[in-house]
Amino acid sequence: MDTLEGISIGIALSAACGFRIFIPPLVMSIAAVFGHLPLASGFAWMGTYPALIAFAVATAVEVGAYYIPLVDHLLDTIATPTAIAIGTAITAAFLPDTDPLLKWTLAAIAGGGTAGTIQGLTGIARISSTALTIGLGNSVVATIESFGAFVLSILALVLPFLAVSLAVVLIVVSLSKIIQILYSKKQVE
Repeated sequence: MDTLEGISIGIALSAACGFRIFIPPLVMSIAAVFGHLPLASGFAWMGTYPALIAFAVATAVEVGAYYIPLVDHLLDTIATPTAIAIGTAITAAFLPDTDPLLKWTLAAIAGGGTAGTIQGLTGIARISSTALTIGLGNSVVATIESFGAFVLSILALVLPFLAVSLAVVLIVVSLSKIIQILYSKKQVE
């Protein structure tokens, strides 16, 4: 795997962490266990059966918890820093073994930043859903987020450049929509 492809996979998987924290590591673990994904040194443990089982259990608990009212909002408060940390680690797993300062700085900015941005946007979507539907629409939001995490994770491994492009488009469109809403509220005042 070349450097650009590895960085693309890492960033796309980090973006998927913004939707659901444990789905991308689960997909990585499955791919690594079956020999379809080479991992950087220090991350080989992700390609073991114990890691696969742990990620599967964590994924099931996380996905299920987002369907419980109020728990979904509680999870959002701890999901942002966790998504940033896991996004950083995932991106670092695909960077070449070079200067550790460069590797982890790039991983934090590209991977952690992407995961944190997506997670922030999903938090805003959940708050909006709660406000508009009295929480009844949150299960729809949770389903879309889980599906998005799964699809983006698979795309990251199969078509990494497309996955990164989709993540960038999602971020740009979402941020422009938020700016538009804030601007229109300011005009009303």
